Amino acid sequence: MTTVNHDISAGPRLLGPADVRALAASLDLRPTKQRGQNFVIDANTVRRIVRGSGITADDVVLEIGPGLGSLTLGLLDVVRRVVAVEVDPALAGLLPQTIADHAPNQVDRFEVLLADALRIDEIPGPAPTALVANLPYNISVPVLLHMLTLLPSLERGLVMVQAEVADRLAAGPGSKIYGVPSVKAAWFADVRRAGAVGRNVFWPMPNVDSGLVAWTRREPPVTTATRQQVFTVVDAAFATRRKTLRSTLKGLAGSAGAAEAAIEAAGVDPQARGEVIGVEQFARIAEGIFP
Repeated sequence: MTTVNHDISAGPRLLGPADVRALAASLDLRPTKQRGQNFVIDANTVRRIVRGSGITADDVVLEIGPGLGSLTLGLLDVVRRVVAVEVDPALAGLLPQTIADHAPNQVDRFEVLLADALRIDEIPGPAPTALVANLPYNISVPVLLHMLTLLPSLERGLVMVQAEVADRLAAGPGSKIYGVPSVKAAWFADVRRAGAVGRNVFWPMPNVDSGLVAWTRREPPVTTATRQQVFTVVDAAFATRRKTLRSTLKGLAGSAGAAEAAIEAAGVDPQARGEVIGVEQFARIAEGIFP
């Protein structure tokens, strides 16, 4: 691969469409749907993500699924360290060279981990303070929840996901699309929609629209129930959306009567459905079911 000479004092040179295709060709890479590989080819979209994430020079950023390095280079322009977790050995192997070619001044601020983001149980070096990523769409919610659970040091972040997933993550009680991802994300953070992203900024072009989701860490609800107990109640409540809480939670509580008592003790109508209550109320119900 040819090394590009440019001013070493300058910031990273971001990737354009020709760069992305040349890097992919150097690996004989055929992007796979299975791994949700759609690479960002638009430098302005990268700048927009970096700007929207609110990261600063003090941040240590965790990036999941860096791919060919489009977003990584944009992050290195701003923050003091980027740790990128990549599951594909070929992509992980190429990334350090891409950083050396396009951001020679920032090489020492970058580390790539060859790992499955869903199975990782620690991140080496200083604790990450922000998560900024173009998440693989087929596993975006599990990855986000796993990282929020694993790394209490994460204070904020911005992720690009499938548009409907972005809507779900940011939805509030009472919305038609409010569900398990909405409640679980709300346990950790205040989540908000942060814009839409067109299909034409990716190669190959996906057949779905993309959305940006920003979040800021907050304290979980004060409760005697564990997070796992609350999440068990949430999963049960949405297992059958059309049914009432009394009906969906009777299995967990041991009987419909016990479920009704726990729900009423939480100040919730047993005839209500899961889609109308917030994470705090789910926590109170969990206290009644798991005393």
